[in-house]
Amino acid sequence: MSDDQTQAIIGAAMKVHRELGCGFLENVYQHALAVELSKQGISFEKEVELPVYYSGVKLG
Repeated sequence: MSDDQTQAIIGAAMKVHRELGCGFLENVYQHALAVELSKQGISFEKEVELPVYYSGVKLG
């Protein structure tokens, strides 16, 4: 990921936070960020499952 991409994503997240403020559930911010990323033409995937390991054991 380039610095420009990183800055665009952080900027989108900051815009959502400035507009909505704090106090909403995570789901509200997730949807708002999806809207903002789409408006800016930034491709993304929602809730991609990633394996997490602890001490060599895959957590569920």
